Amino acid sequence: QVQLVESGGGLVQAGGSLKLSCAVSGRTGIAYNMAWFRQAPGKEREFVALISANGVYTRYANSVKGRFTISRDITGNMLYLQMNSLNPEDTAVYRCAAGRIIGSSQNLYDYWGQGTQVSVSS
Repeated sequence: QVQLVESGGGLVQAGGSLKLSCAVSGRTGIAYNMAWFRQAPGKEREFVALISANGVYTRYANSVKGRFTISRDITGNMLYLQMNSLNPEDTAVYRCAAGRIIGSSQNLYDYWGQGTQVSVSS
């Protein structure tokens, strides 16, 4: 089993920045691909960004490309999402996820965190 715990959410003004963290524990000896997803009120969960198990490959949703950066530490036990130039449309609950098969579909991910709220005021 793998446990994921997000932190770093909060309220920020438009144009501001936040950095989300996701702590990974459990069977961390096995490398997982990891991703961030988000879900806004009344909307479906959507892909935000992913990073490969070795940290080399990344992919972003078009809506966040150039503003958000996904990274992971060398141990693989921490995942990050640096979010810059935030706008009200970024308001959502952000969840990290871990899986063996890389891709932007949420169905590929086996383990999920509980989520952290990000709110951006105009």
